[in-house]
Amino acid sequence: MDLFQKLSDLFEEGHAKDLSGQLLNDANLAGDKRLTPAAVLIAVTDRPEPGVILTQRPRDMRDHPGQVAFPGGKCDPGEDAITAALREAEEELALPRDQVRVIGTGDLYTTGTGFDVTPVLAVIPPDLPLIPSPGEVEAWFEAPLSLLLDPNVWTKQEIFWKGQMRSYLELEYEGFRIWGVTAAIIANLAKRIGWDAS
Repeated sequence: MDLFQKLSDLFEEGHAKDLSGQLLNDANLAGDKRLTPAAVLIAVTDRPEPGVILTQRPRDMRDHPGQVAFPGGKCDPGEDAITAALREAEEELALPRDQVRVIGTGDLYTTGTGFDVTPVLAVIPPDLPLIPSPGEVEAWFEAPLSLLLDPNVWTKQEIFWKGQMRSYLELEYEGFRIWGVTAAIIANLAKRIGWDAS
């Protein structure tokens, strides 16, 4: 079975499960902020050991500076999540949207900073000549899908933020610190698709 079909089957099976109360979300930290729709692309590379494309944001960005993230950003007026994720990935990494095979949209994640983020799972060919846009991406890398979806490799941390203790997941990979929203979206995906059991 090819990767696209395997992930599609796992994604469909996983989204038929009731995971009420099990998924991570920061909605309670967002308070009464007006939420901004956003989308990210979980681009899985089609190779024998699939990887996931991640970026590091420039340290001078207003939102989430220096953090590791999926390609993505705010939805433009009239855009759905898939269109926004593909556009942002093209703008940030010159990832051609005609090379992206979309599987579907995952669980909405509300950030404490006021974004409603829709993850878009997709498969892309390996070794595309990705070119980071200097204003939006400081660096990009590919991390193994099997590693990211293994709950045993993540450490749980705590921080005092917005008047309360907040737990978050963290993973160091080849000098990159994956944590926060990106880590939570990965954790939610892992609960849905059960890659370790496939």
